Amino acid sequence: MTETTPTVLFVCVHNAGRSQIAAGYLRSLAGDRVRVLSGGSEPGNAINPAAVAVMAEEGIDISAQVPSVLEAEQVRESDVVITMGCGDACPIFPGKRYEDWELEDPAGKDVETVRRIRDEIRSRVDGLIGSLAI
Repeated sequence: MTETTPTVLFVCVHNAGRSQIAAGYLRSLAGDRVRVLSGGSEPGNAINPAAVAVMAEEGIDISAQVPSVLEAEQVRESDVVITMGCGDACPIFPGKRYEDWELEDPAGKDVETVRRIRDEIRSRVDGLIGSLAI
């Protein structure tokens, strides 16, 4: 974390869909103006193929991302922590900005549903970027 580059952490249960889509958008849209982290309270084995497909439609490749376990250190070093359905699994540290984005889990959903979830995430990421001093 630096004074000029905010760090944003996206957290969902499996770190295979919602958080990876959000991280992909923020990396693509904000570039090196924001440090992007993601993790899961119970990480899956691989990124959701439907999430990879709908992000490819947007020209964003998340296929090389790997679900990872949420570490307390990630929360500690983040300025903004966005949770997506992981409940109380995310540690709370004073002075951090927390947001809970209530989003449908794309796991096992058809591509049309995952597109709708992707579009909602894009809208929220746009708003997040607008709220950061970058």
